[in-house]
Parts: sequence; C-alpha cells; structure tokens
Amino acid sequence: MVIMQSSDSSHNGSHNGIVENSPYRIPYDRHAEGDQLGASWYFSRKEIEENSVSRRDGIDLKKESYLRKSYCTFLQDLGMRLKVPQVTIATAIVFCHRFFLRQSHAKNDRRTIATVCMFLAGKVEETPRPLKDVILLSYEIIHKKDPAAVQRIKHKEVYEQQKELILLGERVVLVTLGFDFNVNHPYKPLVEAIKKFEVAQNALAQVAWNFVNDGLRTSLCLQFKPHHIAAGAIFLAAKFLKVKLPSDGEKVWWQEFDVTPRQLEGWSLDAKSLVCNLTALL
Repeated sequence: MVIMQSSDSSHNGSHNGIVENSPYRIPYDRHAEGDQLGASWYFSRKEIEENSVSRRDGIDLKKESYLRKSYCTFLQDLGMRLKVPQVTIATAIVFCHRFFLRQSHAKNDRRTIATVCMFLAGKVEETPRPLKDVILLSYEIIHKKDPAAVQRIKHKEVYEQQKELILLGERVVLVTLGFDFNVNHPYKPLVEAIKKFEVAQNALAQVAWNFVNDGLRTSLCLQFKPHHIAAGAIFLAAKFLKVKLPSDGEKVWWQEFDVTPRQLEGWSLDAKSLVCNLTALL
C-alpha cells in the first residue's frame, strides 16, 4: 500500500491553505492575481535545501535530488503516453516540485503524487485526459517490469483501488498547493525573444529549450521566475553554440528580460551546478 500524508497533517491546516507542519508557512490569498499570486513560490536554493520537510524524516539532499529526478522522468514518460503537450508535462512537474516543497517524500509516494499532478495539469492547461487513461498508463509505467500488470489493472477491484488512491491524493495535493494553479513557463518568453535576434534562431532556440527542460528536473523553477530562466537558458545556449547575442542599439538582449549580467551569471552557475549534480545521479 502506498503511504500518503496522514489525515492530521494534510487536512488540518489553517483556513488559508497552509500545511501546519511545513517550514514554508505561506498564506494563500484568493484575491491575488498573476505574479502576485505566484510570488509566494520562490525561495533561495539555501532555503529549499535546508528547510526541506524530507530532511527532517531522514532523507538527505542527494536522495531527495534523486527522488525529484525520478518523478520528473516518470511524468515525462506518462505525458508522452497520454500525448499531452510539453507545457502540460512542465506544469505537472512544477505542481510536483511545489508539493514536495511542503510535504515529505517519506510520507507520500512520489509516483502517486506525480500521477495526481498530471491529471490536474491536464485540466489546468486545457488538455484534459480521462482519469481512467491516466490511472491505467500510470500503473503500467510503475509496474513496467511486471508483464502481468497490464491485465491486472483491468480487473475492477485493482482499478477501483488505484482510483481511490488517486482521488485521495488529489485532495492532499489541492490542499498542499493552496488551490493555487497559477503556473507560467519560460518557453513563451524564450521563443519570442529569440525571434528578434539576427542569429541562428533554430539552433539557439533548440539548445535553450533543452536547457529549460533540463532545469525542470531541478529546483530552479522554485528559485527563479520564468522570464529569468528563459534569459539564463538563452545565455547558456549562446555560450554553448559560441553565438554572439545582440549587444548594440538602444537595448541589449538581456534587457528584454529585466535582468542584469550579474544575475545571468549567478543563474547560470546555479543551473550548471544543479544539472551537474543531477547528472551524477544517473
């Protein structure tokens, strides 16, 4: 049986949608909009690593990084099988990152939570998939080493058990996220900015896009706003391709993103460090 967060800690938070035992005591403001609503989800790398709820349950940083990478890989696979857009997969990953910012890996099965996040992301991004499809494909991925799993999940008793688990998980996720489904991604500002550059646009866009996707498997989306991640990805892609970005005229390229060169350098160092640490776990 998958272990979920106990009812005391997952349902008895304050009326603001705060999980009482979390170090991230952030009230949910139902009247906030746009950036104001999402502002509460950004923390420094130090805060994320040192205030981890999982750490209190004996899960060290290396193990937590592995678990994060694991549910991201699971979501990418599930999203592709469900044939949803990359944006929907990215939203599911962000939901999962936010959930485990406030809840412990020791008390919540990551693949159950990830399945819930994919189901929610489909609705949020207006690319919904039937709950039955999500459950069947998720179960097949989780038990991919078991040839009998495909037939087993078709049995009513097994399916209903999984359905009950996912619906219970959905309630836990909704409360933990404070019913905040506001997620923006770096993809749009990245593509719009590159279109303005007189450089090898396709190559730059592809490499930058890949950097964004690599960063999704880390805590970067909990540290930086989407347009800063887009700027950082372009910065790293240009370095990788040895492409000179526009730096003359009235506005240099990075001003499009309201960032400074120092912030770009800081972002790139953090990004490379996190991705390198992730690669070492493979």
